[in-house]
Amino acid sequence: MPGLVPGIHVSLHGKTWMAGTSPAMTGKEWKRFNMSLWLMDQPLVLASKSSARRAVLDGAGVPLEIKPADVDERGIEARAGENDPGRVARLLAEEKARAVAALMPGRMVLGADQTLALASQRFSKPAGADGAKAQLRALSGQTHALHSGIALVRDGEILFSHVEVARLTMRPLSEDFITRYVAAAGDRVTQSVGGYQLEGLGIHLFERIDGDHFTILGMPLVPLLDYLRRAGYVSA
Repeated sequence: MPGLVPGIHVSLHGKTWMAGTSPAMTGKEWKRFNMSLWLMDQPLVLASKSSARRAVLDGAGVPLEIKPADVDERGIEARAGENDPGRVARLLAEEKARAVAALMPGRMVLGADQTLALASQRFSKPAGADGAKAQLRALSGQTHALHSGIALVRDGEILFSHVEVARLTMRPLSEDFITRYVAAAGDRVTQSVGGYQLEGLGIHLFERIDGDHFTILGMPLVPLLDYLRRAGYVSA
C-alpha cells in the first residue's frame, strides 16, 4: 500500500492493517480502496485513539491511518488562557492535528476533541472510578453541553475546523445506580469526559438528548463530509 508509514494502523470498511507489515492489503482490497467515494490516493490520518470516532469514519467509508496525538492538553489550555468550552475543543483538535501532521509531511490529519460543560463548570476525563462517580453525581438530574471540535491540518496549515454542540439531560441517578454503573463500565468510565459512552452503558444515564448523534460520539460527521466534498477529497 503506497505512501503509508510503517507501524500505523490502517482501517477500511471495518478491516484493519498495520502499515508496512504482513498481512498486507490484497490487490482486490486495494482496488476497493481506489473505487470508494474517497478520492485521495492516501488514507486520512486520524490523530485519535477513540474507537467511536474511528467507527464513525469507517462507517462512512473514509479510509484511515490511526496515529494518536501525544500532547499536553492541560498545558495547551493554560498557555492559551482559554476557558470557553467550544473554543477549547477547537483549539485542542487543532493542536492534536498539528502535532501528528508535523510527523507526517504532506499528509492530511484529522484532530478531534470534546469538552463537557455544566453551566460555567467544565469537566475533563475522570482520573478513576471515584472521579467518575463524582462527575455523575454532579451531572445527575442536570442538562450539560458536549462541544465536539474537529480540525484538518496538512503541513502545519489548518484546512478546516469546526465545533458542534449537543445537549444531554441526565435522569436523577441514585447512589446505588452510580455504584453499579461504574463497576459495570470498568475502565471505560475514565476514557470519556462525564464517565460515559452513549453508544454503550452510558445510554442508561439519560432521559433526554438534543443534538446530532455523531457530535455526541465526538465526530461531527456531516460538516466534515461537506468540507471534504467541497475540497474535492470525497466524491460529490
